Amino acid sequence: MSSAPSTFPDVEAIVVDLLSDRPELAGAIVDETPPAGFDGTQRAVIVSRRGGAWIDDLHLDQPLIELEVYGPDKPTAHLLANAARAELLNAAGTTYGTTFISDVVEADGPRWLPDYLYTAANRYLCVLRLSLRTD
Repeated sequence: MSSAPSTFPDVEAIVVDLLSDRPELAGAIVDETPPAGFDGTQRAVIVSRRGGAWIDDLHLDQPLIELEVYGPDKPTAHLLANAARAELLNAAGTTYGTTFISDVVEADGPRWLPDYLYTAANRYLCVLRLSLRTD
């Protein structure tokens, strides 16, 4: 007889909260979805879970988090991407509510990638793997 798997933490909400109040990202939208009227030229960090694995026996979630970072021009988007990436990498060893962030590693470094939905966008993408332990 097997039991239902545990519910893993809402890592997107955790990352949004971790990045939202950082002075390095002041003036940027930090959210799980673009706001109404978004056209890709605003300063924004869009956070999405892109997979990963829950290890039930260890109460460990290892999500892949994608940061889509936008700016009014390529240099601004690049600076914002590096700031968001650095803040998330520095989150290792911190506790958020009942969740301990034991590790953060880069899975795919910041890279320029055109956005086909928002044709005027200046966008960088990066993917980080987090290790989250829950009680």
